[in-house]
Formats: sequence, structure tokens, C-alpha cells
Amino acid sequence: MARQKGRLAPFRNYALADSLLNAAYATANEALSEARYRIASLSSTASLEISDLRNELAVWHEALNGSLVTLSAGEHLSKADLALKMSESLFSNNEYEAAIKTIDQARQSLAILGELIGDHVENEKREIKSWRRWVDETLKESIGKKSAAIIVDKSAHKLYLARNGKPTLAFDCEIGYNSAGQKLFSGDGATPEGKYHITGIRNSGSKFYKALPIDYPSPGDKKLFNNNKAKGIITRRARIGAFIEIHGEGGKGKDWTNGCVALKNEDINRLIPHVTVGTPVTIVRRSDKWP
Repeated sequence: MARQKGRLAPFRNYALADSLLNAAYATANEALSEARYRIASLSSTASLEISDLRNELAVWHEALNGSLVTLSAGEHLSKADLALKMSESLFSNNEYEAAIKTIDQARQSLAILGELIGDHVENEKREIKSWRRWVDETLKESIGKKSAAIIVDKSAHKLYLARNGKPTLAFDCEIGYNSAGQKLFSGDGATPEGKYHITGIRNSGSKFYKALPIDYPSPGDKKLFNNNKAKGIITRRARIGAFIEIHGEGGKGKDWTNGCVALKNEDINRLIPHVTVGTPVTIVRRSDKWP
């Protein structure tokens, strides 16, 4: 247009300008159509991805409800939950590409969660024979001495009082806030796993209503602690800890102790008359053969 305007009027020819303008209109309309298709496609994809992720997370939450593995892997589940909320917000603001990228981040968190669960399952496969043996030995000791024994199943959140190898009382219990594995050091929030005995009966003076202290750490716990220090698994400044108890003030509906086993006050009232100093207490991550 500028070139033609610079020429004398009789010699001006706007055909080329018209042609270019028409081409521009055609290209713009093509781009608009392609953009609308792209937006519609992204919107549909983002909507389906959000729906799929929402369903996946519902399955994860149902499968892990109450599972100890969430204590160590809950961070990744929480990240996926947060990513879902962010993707829903982005979608509502028509930011479809950003929503899809956020969904990808959620799936990365779920992939890590899946790996952790796989490791957890493999660890349980290695340890399950020891847990079965501990329970069996404890029950045999109870039968032989005709005395009571306590079995704590961390995964089931159950404390059993046994006599003659059979459960006579069963209580819901709450454990350490980080009890997906064995207790490694003081302050790690894990409830220890092993064979112990009651060392006292505290009907008063306990911070948590009433308490039954146990003899943690055992020789096995001390050996594991020292080995882990030598391997660099835990810092050399770590301490092994003590003061693990079965105590009251439970019933909070979540795992919250620093490693103890918490019962409702009425349940520890029912338990105490059946035990004495020396009563065996065996704590396992999972008891699949008993009761």
C-alpha cells in the first residue's frame, strides 16, 4: 500500500496489496479455527486427565486408608492431592496446558509413592518370618508359664491380650506417628518392633493417665542401632532412646505418639488387672497368622 501511494495516481496498482490482504485474512481465519480446535482439544484432554486423576487418588486413598505405609509416603500422596486442586483451579481459569502439566506432576508423585510401597512390600516379605516367629515364641511362653501375653499388631492397630495362645481381649490402639518401619533412634516417631516385657505398672503419675513401661531397648535393638551407626544409616550423634510404654489417652483417631502404644483410658483400665511385671509384650508390624 505504501509503495503504491508513492507512485503517481494513474500508475497505482493495489491488486498485490489486495491479494496479500486476502491471504492475511485467510491465514488469520485458519489460525483462529486451528486455535479454537486446539483450545477445545486441550480443554477436553485436561478435563479427562483431571477426572482420571481424581479417580486414581480416590483409589489410592481407599487402598492406603489406615496403612502404615502412608506414614512414610504420605508426603507424596499429599503432593498429588494438592496438584489435583491446582489443576482444577487452572482448568476453571481456562489455563488448560498448565493444568495438564500440573497433572503430570501429580502422577510423578504417585509414581514415587508406588515405588515406596513396592519397597515396603519387599521389606515385609523379608521380615514377616521374624514377626511370625516372635508371635509364636511369645504365645508358647504364655502357654508354658500359664500367664498372660500382649501382642501388638501395628498394621492392624490392635493390642491383643492372650492366654493359652488365644486372644481374650482385643483393643484398638494408636502408635508412633512414623511407624511404617522399625524404630531407628530417639525422636524418629516410630514404635519399636521386637520382643519385650512389662517393667512396671503405673496406676498414677503418668503423663498419659496410666502406663505400662516396657524394656526397650532390647539387646537386639542395641545391636541394630550400633550397626546402623557404623553403616552411616543414622548420624553418630543419634541416641537410641527409651521410655516406651503402653499408656492411656488414646482414642484420637490417628497415630500420634513418639513411639508408645496408646489405648483409650477405659481400655487400659481393663488391661492392667490382667498383667504383671514380666508379662511378655511382642510388637510386630504385621501379624498375618495370628489371631
